[in-house]
Amino acid sequence: MEHSGIGRLGNKHLILLILLTAIYSCKKDVEAPIVTTDTVVVEAPKDLYEFGFNLNDYVVKRDTIQSGDTFGKILERNNITYPQIYQISEKAKDSFDIAKLQLGKPYTLLCSNDSLQNPKCFIYQPNKEEYVVIDFQDSIKAYTSRKPIKYVEKEISGVITSNISEAMAKRGASVILAYKMSDVYAWTIDFSRLQVNDKFKVIYTEKYIDDSIYAGISNIKAAYFEHNKEPFYAFEYQTDSVLGLTEYFSDEAKNLRRAFLKAPVKFKGISSRFNLNRRIALYGNRVRPHKGTDFRASLNTPILATANGTVIESRKRGGNGNYVKIKHNATYTTQYLHMSKRKAKVGQFVKQGEIIGYVGMTGNTSGPHVCYRFWKNGQQVDPFKQKLPEAKPISDSLKTKFLEFIKPLKVQLDNIKLPLETIEKDTINTLFKDNKLITQVNKNGITNG
Repeated sequence: MEHSGIGRLGNKHLILLILLTAIYSCKKDVEAPIVTTDTVVVEAPKDLYEFGFNLNDYVVKRDTIQSGDTFGKILERNNITYPQIYQISEKAKDSFDIAKLQLGKPYTLLCSNDSLQNPKCFIYQPNKEEYVVIDFQDSIKAYTSRKPIKYVEKEISGVITSNISEAMAKRGASVILAYKMSDVYAWTIDFSRLQVNDKFKVIYTEKYIDDSIYAGISNIKAAYFEHNKEPFYAFEYQTDSVLGLTEYFSDEAKNLRRAFLKAPVKFKGISSRFNLNRRIALYGNRVRPHKGTDFRASLNTPILATANGTVIESRKRGGNGNYVKIKHNATYTTQYLHMSKRKAKVGQFVKQGEIIGYVGMTGNTSGPHVCYRFWKNGQQVDPFKQKLPEAKPISDSLKTKFLEFIKPLKVQLDNIKLPLETIEKDTINTLFKDNKLITQVNKNGITNG
């Protein structure tokens, strides 16, 4: 009987063959390439909207107005021809005066998303909130709009150790909030004579543009100030929805304001008071009455309407320079002279504290100031010697609504905790001299000047 080939190899050879086969098989397994398939996902860019446009559709060029820039020069630099510029300017002039581009203000060009990058739209931002669009990609149109504003409510509290600005700064708040607080309590508390351990709590609103860009303080909703251990509450309340008038009232519904502000500007000093017997050496020591009060202030400081009223004059004339005149009622009229620029227009209703112009040197003046003139029953008088009326009290019909409105705000104020900064009286030696606070160094090393 004939044996098979395997049988003839013998046991030893058979074992060797099996081992070689196994080794070869393992080697193949080790060296076999691992094939993987990667899936690449290409995401489309997310839409990015600003000024009402999807910026992904354009090449976006941003810059600021430089010295010598005009609307025409900016477009010319970006390959727009003069005939096109003229056509765009003519169409846009009824909506926006292109000659009013201000130095340093930002602008944006939206250009075609190709190699030519031809401008399709010009956007100018006169301030953080407003923007002017001149769109010429299809038909030419121009309009003014506002960026979306987010309002965020904030709370702050503090203890006076020196002044209100320093106390605010310690708590990380803007000095603007201190100014707004002093305006709220202008007729109630003298902020130049605050006492150590005076305390405050404020509920206020901040503005943010596009959810992230800080745009300042919108308003103070409610405040509490403890001055000389006496509490003063203040609550903002709208008294006229048609005119948008708001006032600040106490927790007992008493108006905190007077009909007139003490001054029309944040001033450095009074250079000349109302004086009907003033004599000037330059004019031979003759009597030349001064029927106004001159408030010294830096150039272009905002000038404020001292009371609600209607603008009856806004012009430039002779020694008065640029001025605005406001009729408040049948009894009182005010005038503001020497402005660098007028903002209020004839016929416009202005609210107390609203900006009507800016401090300048127009007309007969040797330095920047505003000459504030005050009429009572048609006669110019010294406003500092008048018993000025209180602001209009809240109406009986609104009083009940007001008291209900402030209930949750008062609870919120009362629940705001004060910082642990109260200075104990037995740790400081406080002296008062000429109505100025002087604090000496005590044994604990606490000072306050």
